[in-house]
Parts: sequence; structure tokens; C-alpha cells
Amino acid sequence: MGGLVATGAMSVLMLAGGRAGLMEDQPPKRIARAAMAGDRHSPKRGERVVGMLAHAGFGASCGALYGLFCRGRPAPVLPALAYALGIWLVSYQGWVPKLGILPPISGDRPGRPLVMAAGHVVYGLVLARCLNRLNRARGGDPTTARR
Repeated sequence: MGGLVATGAMSVLMLAGGRAGLMEDQPPKRIARAAMAGDRHSPKRGERVVGMLAHAGFGASCGALYGLFCRGRPAPVLPALAYALGIWLVSYQGWVPKLGILPPISGDRPGRPLVMAAGHVVYGLVLARCLNRLNRARGGDPTTARR
């Protein structure tokens, strides 16, 4: 659940970055476009919805994995931020450019990496907060997570 909430918060920032002209379109939509049948770079019907669902699923899965790492213990903010930025680096400097979907961070236009890095920071902050709230609701003591 924490990963899904964190993905929602991150998506709000990504949409704002798009509206501010920092990204020409959303990376999840571009990834969905490449995965759907037909030319990987041609717009496709339903790619926006598929991209949103895939992004939500990926974010929820990554949040669940981080929750397993925490195992009900407090989720400190700094490791959650490192985890979220690690996802960004592995994705946007790794598999996404290797599949020819988007250029790597180092070769992209300046706005998209800035927005995506900020979005992943938001993801990490919200993920830690959500996991700590869930932990508290289960009777745990997340007070040490405020480091």
C-alpha cells in the first residue's frame, strides 16, 4: 500500500513537471508504448492508461519489496531515499535506455532527469512515511525512523 501511495505522490510531481514544460511526455507512457504491439515509437491507443497502470503496479511492487526489507521495523528516511534514487538510476540509466525507450539520464534533455529525480525523492519520502504509519498501526514503534 505504501508503494502505491508513494507512486501517486510521485505521479503528481511528474504531471506538474510535464505541465511546466520540463518533460514532453510521461516516461510510463513511453515505456507502455514500447511494450505494446506495433512500432515501439508510434503512439498507440490506450498507452496512457496502460502506462498509468504499469507505473502503479511497478511502484506498488517496489514499495512492497522495500517493506520486506524493513520487516515491520521503522523505515528511516535516508535509506528510503537511497532506495528510490537507486530505482531511478537503474531504470533511467539502465534498462529503459538499453531497450531504446528513452535516452539515458546523462544524454537526456535537462528537464526530464530533474523531474524524475525529484519524483523519486518524493516516492522515497512518502514510502518511508507510509511504512512507518502502517508499522505504528500494527503496534510497532517507528520513532527511531526520524533520523
